[in-house]
Amino acid sequence: MLLSELEERGRRFRLALRAAIPILLLVFLVFYTVFLKNKNIDLGLENQLLLAGIVFISVYFVYFLMEISAKETLVDQTTKGFNQKSFIKKLQHYKPKSLALLIVDNLETLNDHYGVEEIDLLLYALIHQLNSDLIQQGLTHALIGRRYGAEFLIALNENHQNIQLILNNIIEKNKTINDIELDYKFAVITNTDQDFEKIISQLKDIIQTQNSSAPEQKNNNIVKDAKEITDIETSVIDALKKEDVSLTFRPLLNVKNNKVDIYELSVKLKSKNKSSILPKVYLPIINRLGLGREYDWLLVKRVLALLPLLDESISLTFNLSPFSLRSKTFQEKFFSTLEQADIHPSRLIVQLYERKAHHNLSGYLETLKCIRAKGIRICIDNFGASNASMEYIKYFKFDMVQFDRDYVTNLNDQTNYAMLRSLIKMGQDLDILTVAKWVDKAEQKASLKLLGIDYLQGFGIGESLNEKDLIDKYN
Repeated sequence: MLLSELEERGRRFRLALRAAIPILLLVFLVFYTVFLKNKNIDLGLENQLLLAGIVFISVYFVYFLMEISAKETLVDQTTKGFNQKSFIKKLQHYKPKSLALLIVDNLETLNDHYGVEEIDLLLYALIHQLNSDLIQQGLTHALIGRRYGAEFLIALNENHQNIQLILNNIIEKNKTINDIELDYKFAVITNTDQDFEKIISQLKDIIQTQNSSAPEQKNNNIVKDAKEITDIETSVIDALKKEDVSLTFRPLLNVKNNKVDIYELSVKLKSKNKSSILPKVYLPIINRLGLGREYDWLLVKRVLALLPLLDESISLTFNLSPFSLRSKTFQEKFFSTLEQADIHPSRLIVQLYERKAHHNLSGYLETLKCIRAKGIRICIDNFGASNASMEYIKYFKFDMVQFDRDYVTNLNDQTNYAMLRSLIKMGQDLDILTVAKWVDKAEQKASLKLLGIDYLQGFGIGESLNEKDLIDKYN
């Protein structure tokens, strides 16, 4: 049985005692006053009404406390683990040394294909199986709670040196429950402090970092120390305030004239000790703290200051968050600064990357048209990695698409090759420039040229330049 179920049972028992004791005392006092002090028991109308009143008050009081009990329950009604509110409250006393977040990554898809009752039974079975497996591993006092949806929290009162291995084994064991296949993601923070809400947010940041990692790095750096995470977050905020960023520029080779005329911006933040913080680490933190627009505006300012120093044949492509682009305030500031700069707008290529199509697609496309009307070019990054990119291209003519890395790194796969050939042909028919990144080998370069690609980028094309070298080369 889960600790949450045991505690909920104990809580309801104590509540029942709290309800029963005053009622029994009240009944005893009334009986003593009305009946026991008198030798002759009088069941007249007055006493009958009194007894009826006692029964009504008792029943109402018990029902009232039961209703409060249901509303203030410790457990999630579906899984019987702790609910989020009680889990956070419990952590204050439990003071765990490690906190893990486990996400059922494909629950949304499962909800579309299974009934509500089946999914509820699945989540119930999952949390009880987790509890059983943790006990088998010697972690007998683990707290398990459901945050919401597909997110589960696990608190451990020890920093187990093999926690990543233990969770990996448990996940591998439970990939199929009730004949339903599950996909998992998890992260762990050790040496936790008392700010558990913040730690839970940081756990989600770690998982997002894994989402943006290369496939071979997915299971690395899942376990983090709380102090390390806090130091990184402090460094990110500090770097953003000081505008302490490091820019490098990746060359894009124009296949038609064999010249580099576009550079892709790569951004890193500098920590206090001057080491670099990668985008996959700092972007989840920036987004969670609501600093995305400040970060994007910093990039825009640097690009608009740099382009006048470069030859007019050179364009820069860089990523901006859709949330910034949808902001009227951000747009006005962007367009106003661009008009004051001595730059042809087409030298700016804004990259977009979204995993899901925007819920207000028509409104978002109007935003893109507004940006395009200013002469700024628009590119979809990681094209083909999600349905969103295909959904957008049906309704909006982009200037450029950059293919997902899997298309380039798996050119030897016949199916992959055929798909890429079709996408490049589509780009040619729609007059959209096509870009292949991660080109490291001569045979990749030859195959992509044969397919009719417009631009190539990667170590096989040229090394990245820092800001000074770029200016020296094109000033």
